[in-house]
Amino acid sequence: MAISTRLNPYEPPADPASDPVIDPAVSGVVPAAIPALPASRAWLLVGGATMTMAVSYFDRQTLTALAPTLSGALKLTNQDFGWLVSGFSFAYMVGTPVAGRIVDRIGARRALLGAVLLWTVAAALHSLVWSFVTLLLLRVALGLAESPSFPGATQTIHRALPPASRARGIGFLFTGSSIGAFLAPFAAITLNQYYGWRVAFLVTAVAGLIWIPVWLYMTRGAKVQAVMDAPARQAGDAPASTERVSLVSLLRHRAVLKAAIVVLTTSPLIGFVLFWSAKYLNAAEGIHQNDLPRYLWLAPILFDLGAIGFGHLSSSYTEKFGGFSRPLFLCCGLLACVLPLMLVVRGPWVAVALAGIAIAGVAGLFVMFTADMIGQVPARAVGTAASLTATTQSIAFVISSPLIGLVVDRTHSYTLPIIVLSALALPGVLVYLLWRHPGSASAEL
Repeated sequence: MAISTRLNPYEPPADPASDPVIDPAVSGVVPAAIPALPASRAWLLVGGATMTMAVSYFDRQTLTALAPTLSGALKLTNQDFGWLVSGFSFAYMVGTPVAGRIVDRIGARRALLGAVLLWTVAAALHSLVWSFVTLLLLRVALGLAESPSFPGATQTIHRALPPASRARGIGFLFTGSSIGAFLAPFAAITLNQYYGWRVAFLVTAVAGLIWIPVWLYMTRGAKVQAVMDAPARQAGDAPASTERVSLVSLLRHRAVLKAAIVVLTTSPLIGFVLFWSAKYLNAAEGIHQNDLPRYLWLAPILFDLGAIGFGHLSSSYTEKFGGFSRPLFLCCGLLACVLPLMLVVRGPWVAVALAGIAIAGVAGLFVMFTADMIGQVPARAVGTAASLTATTQSIAFVISSPLIGLVVDRTHSYTLPIIVLSALALPGVLVYLLWRHPGSASAEL
């Protein structure tokens, strides 16, 4: 008989038969519901997961902030830059499903700690590049090292918060990416201005070293570690299963497929705003690189407001009606389509404002489908399910980034990419809304 261990060592289980085991996949015992953490500890873990995403995007966005300088120093074309974005995204795409399985196996507490150590080293090594090839190889290494970030952060939200609060928690989680994207231009460009781009890469990598002791402090204590390390479920989640969840079964899961469709159709728009804003403002609006931080902060702030605001509205709706708000989801989709207005009303502030509104809408979409999805997949597969949406986003980036660079090089204009990327968003939203889950909460109005 398998030796059992309680998720909460301070309280006896109400039902001995529901006491979770060390490896439920082997023992065949269904995991019990996760014991509720105090709200302060639960939201502290949400803060730690958000910080993880912030550090991840801070490191990866340093390249974007320094793109004009690197293009000159290493003689990179726009298509070369697109391949650098694709190289990171391809590695992230390949690594994330494996990382998701690891996260589900050992828990986010340990998986994220190891990942941050690895990607800090990879980020620091960017300071030593001397050619396009060496930079591309390091982008691949960084993508692989950062692949556990989103699965681990999502699993943390799932285990720390009850189902009705998860959209609110995921809203805060997604602000981590924009916080990192917001801070990277200020830090990288300032360091580059005074010390050069090599020092900028080296110093910005220190963020990971700062995060490590903070994460160790947040995850201290037997109760928190039991909740984070053991595979389990909360009341209101998908029914628990004694069977090991296969990657193939998740790939065929309706909630995962619906989420993947939205990711595939909206991620190229996010990629354009995240990776190409500096180059767009420099080329189309004549903004010098040293002046870019004056403008690049606005879109990430609006992304944050979208993630937090729509996450709060979605959780409030779930708490009140117990379902998924289809009108709110459609509203987010419509906001994602406003980017082409920058071609009609010109100006750098107009451009970044419209870009921010568009990705605020996409943030709302991501928050809502992620909260919907992780409540429907088996609890022991939450990290893997999140990794599949992250993989889909990487596929979108891998395909779209070189194409954007190629079109810009050929047409010397950003008009066509802006129109096409915006037009892609709404069909994915409509598919999500029309493809309902029979008898599930997601079919609610």
